[in-house]
Amino acid sequence: MSRTTQANLYALGAIALWASLATLGVALSHVPAFALTGLALIIGSVPTWGHWRQWRVSPRALALGVYGLFGFHFLLFIALRHAPPVQANLVNYLWPLFIVVLAPLMLPGLRLRPVHVLAAGLGFIGAGLAILGGRSIEAAWAWGYVPALGSALVWATFSLGSRRMAQTGRGFPTAALGLFGLISGVLALACHVWLEPAVHLSLKDALLIVVMGLGPLGGAFLLWDRALKLGDPRTIGVLSYLTPLASTLLLIVLTGRALTVWIGLAALLIAGAALLAVRARTGANSS
Repeated sequence: MSRTTQANLYALGAIALWASLATLGVALSHVPAFALTGLALIIGSVPTWGHWRQWRVSPRALALGVYGLFGFHFLLFIALRHAPPVQANLVNYLWPLFIVVLAPLMLPGLRLRPVHVLAAGLGFIGAGLAILGGRSIEAAWAWGYVPALGSALVWATFSLGSRRMAQTGRGFPTAALGLFGLISGVLALACHVWLEPAVHLSLKDALLIVVMGLGPLGGAFLLWDRALKLGDPRTIGVLSYLTPLASTLLLIVLTGRALTVWIGLAALLIAGAALLAVRARTGANSS
């Protein structure tokens, strides 16, 4: 199996886990956001505790990891509180597009080809249809769109930054993501104590948080890191557009909602974008 195939499979695994986040979030919507994030990130770090010796990373790597995991969730939850959630989520899903277009700026030896631009554009349109479901974006401006845009930039630059560190020999082992998640989780819990009311969890809540921690806020990060270190970030960035589509389809299945024409159009656009990205051949001067 080639490195490219392995990278794409790792990326699809992360996407599959992230697709469950919305469904889990709906089931846990009564739990304060920072409390939920903090507990899930700490639980997500547990599988790496046996590799704690690999947590000895440079201050630069530690700063990048906390910037990515804590910064992304912090800005996203601020956005969801101060802007219409659907629209804020759409703005946040600019991060795959940012990965595609920023890769040539942040990584040596890459250039942006027209096929990547086309695939990124199609993917973003498809993501928008999957999230909005044919509804119009509200005309009124909400300042919460700014942190939503910031969260997208944070995740894209964190993802590309980790790839750049690996390329330059200053990378961190995948297990170090456990340290980043642990510290980020503690910071999120501090935000909970500061900003949110006390939380009281039932046994069902606790079990769902464990699932969330081991899946979309834990295992997905490990798979994502491996994908970026092995594969082409331009292709992986476009594949990421499958996340909102898969998330929406899972919600439809589990909540019994109707499959609309908008979801069908989104599926065609996102599948076409992913196919373009995967089949795009990069020459020696563009890979």
